[in-house]
Amino acid sequence: MLQTNTLDTLPTSISASILNLLLRHHRTTDLTPAPAQAFPHQLRGIAAFVSDDAPVVFTLPGFPCKSPNPDKVLGHLPDHGERLSLTFLDTLCLEIQRIHRPGARMIICSDGHIFGDLVGVPDDHIDAYTDELRTQIDRLGLERLRVFDLRDVFGDLPHPAKRAHAHNRYAPALDDVRAEVHSNDDTLALYRGITRFLVEDTHDWSGSRSALQRSCRQRAYGVIQRSRAWGNLIAEHHPNAVRLSIHPQPIGAAKFGIRLLDAPDAWTTPWHSSALCRADGTWTLMPRAKAEGLGRLVHFDGKPSHFQQD
Repeated sequence: MLQTNTLDTLPTSISASILNLLLRHHRTTDLTPAPAQAFPHQLRGIAAFVSDDAPVVFTLPGFPCKSPNPDKVLGHLPDHGERLSLTFLDTLCLEIQRIHRPGARMIICSDGHIFGDLVGVPDDHIDAYTDELRTQIDRLGLERLRVFDLRDVFGDLPHPAKRAHAHNRYAPALDDVRAEVHSNDDTLALYRGITRFLVEDTHDWSGSRSALQRSCRQRAYGVIQRSRAWGNLIAEHHPNAVRLSIHPQPIGAAKFGIRLLDAPDAWTTPWHSSALCRADGTWTLMPRAKAEGLGRLVHFDGKPSHFQQD
């Protein structure tokens, strides 16, 4: 009986150890840290892979495209912020392997095409960004990562048709999203965060500030709809994966927020910013306009890469 109990508790113990690794990088707006036991969704998902002696599979929607605002980013291709983030994710999978022999795999679900029209980024820029992500993963030897995007689902259909198919099949109704924004504090925070990003990312607006804010508030509902559609599509194609998020998530949520790099707030990502290497060798993210006042621009493979503080 003692041996059976020990075997029964082994997956739970390993799952908690894996989750503790993730908790070091938890992206949340909650101020009080919580133990692994406060995340039952993730513990159950990880335990299923551990019980099968299989690699733990994570899905991470994100890495969509660069912000269209040149004051925030160096261009439309991935730069050192993405390289650092990808390397971090691969290293995290390697750390899991030290606890769980089969290790882990990370599916980066690049979501640029799902809402590119709403954020003002051309589809050819999104293709180039995602293709370069794959190139960087291969070049850096990040064997535990792979990229998944709408092309893996709808093939060579025109991008507007892909978006329409995904929206019509997987997105919640607009009225339902509006109601949730008005009744749920976490959804309201997400809506406000998306609205802020849309305002900040608009650099060529010719109308009034109030008209821009109205446009961004309206588009923010669409971004939430499309993001939910993308999440539902991912769940259908990767039904057993443990869902991560680049957005802050409350303790105990079905999605686990993960911080990729050091940044001033919980919403900053490599694709909305530029990377700065501080004089002490540590890295942080900030808008390009601020980073270029603190360090010199460094190129990699002939492309703008990051800023170096001397």
